[in-house]
Amino acid sequence: MNRVQGEPRRRLDAVLLLDKPSGLTSNAALQAVKRLLGASKAGHAGTLDPLASGLLPVLFGEATKFAAFLSDADKEYSAQVKLGESTTTGDAEGEVIERLPVAVTDAQIDGALAAFRGRILQVPPMYSALKRAGRPLYRLARQGVRLELEARPVDIQRLDLIRRDGERVELRVSCSKGTYVRSLAADIGKALGTGAHLCALRRTAVGGFRVEDAMTLDALRAMGPAEREPRLLPVDRLLAGLPRVELDGATAERFEKGQSVAWTGLGPGPCAIYRSGEGSLIGVGEADAEGRLRPRRLTAVPQHGMQPAEKHRQNL
Repeated sequence: MNRVQGEPRRRLDAVLLLDKPSGLTSNAALQAVKRLLGASKAGHAGTLDPLASGLLPVLFGEATKFAAFLSDADKEYSAQVKLGESTTTGDAEGEVIERLPVAVTDAQIDGALAAFRGRILQVPPMYSALKRAGRPLYRLARQGVRLELEARPVDIQRLDLIRRDGERVELRVSCSKGTYVRSLAADIGKALGTGAHLCALRRTAVGGFRVEDAMTLDALRAMGPAEREPRLLPVDRLLAGLPRVELDGATAERFEKGQSVAWTGLGPGPCAIYRSGEGSLIGVGEADAEGRLRPRRLTAVPQHGMQPAEKHRQNL
């Protein structure tokens, strides 16, 4: 059973791993999931273009406060690249502006890929959501405006040729945030002298989350409310890669009020802060070299280590 029109939305603090279909914007997918679960507040971590499919973490309630920890995380993709054709947008949605013969071997492709592994400088595409003077670049591009964009450093940890079918190649890409696989495809085409564009993209991982654990929209629609609840993950799964610190008594209360506290034994950097004994997430702190733990992002309500369905029933 789906949510009835006009029914009050509920407080929901959780994470859902969605397998977004191609042809749908990330926001449209988010709104569909939000309606299905009747959530009052939701966001997502890491936009996928309409052309792309794959892992889109959907964050509800207090989880939205920690979106940056996924947006900043490394990503993994399966990319389909068409050699021999360059387009205006760098992907299949653009117009073909150049066609070149493709007479390259697999060994030549491997050699070209090697040059893009590691830290590289990448010029972002004009057809992107980056802004110039408050205006998205893609809107300027549609008006025929072309700007000189500065190259930015990105990290390509893995770039492998998985298979080839004539002029179409499948690549596995593991990369840092801010990497445009469309630009990577076009640059590989230039290096090969064939031109190229991205014809399909699937995100297979974000940080420690994998698309194999995600739900499709169709599967969610086919489920009843009780079946959907176990698919929700607790908020602190977003912080699983951070050191864990437990504070008790007055120390926890000071931290919850936004005050820094003394804490030793931590290297500088972010850490997940819990209330000792209760296992409830207080938020994220930043440890400094002087032995102080400063609040960075706090939850508005305690996030206890209980199953999502149990906690949500308390909020209904």
